[in-house]
Amino acid sequence: MLKPKNNTLKTLRITAVLEGISYLLFAVTMPLKYMAGIKEPNLIVGMAHGILFIIYNLLVLKVAYKYKWNFKRTIICLIASILPFATFWVDKRILKPISEETYQ
Repeated sequence: MLKPKNNTLKTLRITAVLEGISYLLFAVTMPLKYMAGIKEPNLIVGMAHGILFIIYNLLVLKVAYKYKWNFKRTIICLIASILPFATFWVDKRILKPISEETYQ
């Protein structure tokens, strides 16, 4: 039997990790900007983080609709985008189990 393709969920999982990494990169680029006067890395990381933040939140809404998530799960995933390390937690605790259920 063919297993369903789940590109949206896979894309959300990848985006969650990338968004988390981009958030953590601010720990490197902010001191460079304010203590060393080097602005360019922060501009690049800031732009990448902003784009990933928007994509992540849109994908959360799309997956929430597709999988008929309840309000609590959706809000947890959306709030995770503004907390450091939280998108990693969302991937491990929420998205990975859903992904595994889909392919069993």
